Amino acid sequence: MSKLRLMSHNQWNFVDNVPAWEEKGLDCSAKVRMKGHVQVFSELLPDIVGGQEVNATMQLYLKLYCQEAGLPYAQVWGNYTPLIYRTDKLELVDIDYILYPEKVEGFEGSFNDVQSKACNLGVFRTKEDGKVFLFATTHLWWRNGSDPSNTYYQPGSDEAREVQVKMAIDLIDQYQKKYDNCPVIFVGDFNTGYNSLAIQHALKERGFDHGHDVAEITQDGVGYNSCGPAHPGVWQDKPFERAIDHILVRDMPEGSVKRFERYTPDYYLVLSDHAPVYVDVEF
Repeated sequence: MSKLRLMSHNQWNFVDNVPAWEEKGLDCSAKVRMKGHVQVFSELLPDIVGGQEVNATMQLYLKLYCQEAGLPYAQVWGNYTPLIYRTDKLELVDIDYILYPEKVEGFEGSFNDVQSKACNLGVFRTKEDGKVFLFATTHLWWRNGSDPSNTYYQPGSDEAREVQVKMAIDLIDQYQKKYDNCPVIFVGDFNTGYNSLAIQHALKERGFDHGHDVAEITQDGVGYNSCGPAHPGVWQDKPFERAIDHILVRDMPEGSVKRFERYTPDYYLVLSDHAPVYVDVEF
């Protein structure tokens, strides 16, 4: 039986320190923050991490700092959405990547303005017992699509996320069929809550379960803080349904998801606005 820890991790796409942080005696540069992210890796020891907002500079520091710490991680290119996995436990069998289109039919404007919204997919085999499974990470469009009074409102944003998640799941379907209907773990920053079009499409129409709903041990809350260029973060106290970082599973044996958890140590408030979220699985 394979025991795995599988994680989603938005690391905040930011490279240089800024005056607002310098004035507080702090440093939000990638060179400094990535040491904190590697500390997370050292403490949690995830077997696969699906990244979001991990730019090329951050990926380089992540690789170097993991080597310095003696952590056995390899990276699979995915633009801003890399896959990071433990080479001592897993073999990479297959990969694919799609970049979501900038335009969505029926709506004006861009829905992938910095070309960071994508899905990165890997098929893995455990070295311990040869189990094959599929792991995919995604980052969906971010603007508000339901409240015209919101500063970041853009009509069509909810629909754009649904289009993007459909594209991701179509890709997942293709590879799951290729590998004998293997178990699927689909993670990411979906930039939308549990009751949204995108998440409900996955749950109601594409056969996924939410890790929160099927785990034996689960955690509520959103795992989000206000970390950004202006200041470090403060953890937000909101119900689970408002969370935007998700882990979805499909065709996992019943009872295989043991834990669903968001990792929120105080030191993380200067690293990113998104807490890592992970599941422990056995199958």
